[in-house]
Amino acid sequence: MLNNLLNQKVNLSLVLISVVATSTISTTVQAQEAPPAIFGDVTIGTRFAPDPYPVRGMSGGSIPGKKIVGRTETPTGPCTGFFDEKPDHTIELKNRFEYLKLQVQSPADTTLIISGPGGSWCNDDFNGKNPGIVGEWLPGIYQVWIGSYEKNRYLPYTLQITESN
Repeated sequence: MLNNLLNQKVNLSLVLISVVATSTISTTVQAQEAPPAIFGDVTIGTRFAPDPYPVRGMSGGSIPGKKIVGRTETPTGPCTGFFDEKPDHTIELKNRFEYLKLQVQSPADTTLIISGPGGSWCNDDFNGKNPGIVGEWLPGIYQVWIGSYEKNRYLPYTLQITESN
């Protein structure tokens, strides 16, 4: 009887954690006012704060990068690794950015795909073992996938968005 009550309490706690996590995941984040999101969508304009703006998630999936992008390489790097079918993040840029950098920080080697106005870009090693993309960005909506080299291997990461060199 005591074991059943403990199991029910543990199961209820897991359901509550799942509900809270789902609520956090589905919220849209305004970069100027909100804490770091987990699998969140981000809307930013120039001179956003905090800078860098962090967004957290778990990399990986079962879909090869070349299937998402439709090619094996882009001017920013190879489309390697495995990803979820749906993007991990959507980033809406309200303005044109003359310089914007998206860089992944993770304890393991990760890969990156970004698709938005002007095309799709891949990268696997920007600064060391983790990917990033830097340059001029047009206003609009960008889909961002963070992948892992091993199929169905999920790794924690933080995506840093910054206007700083």
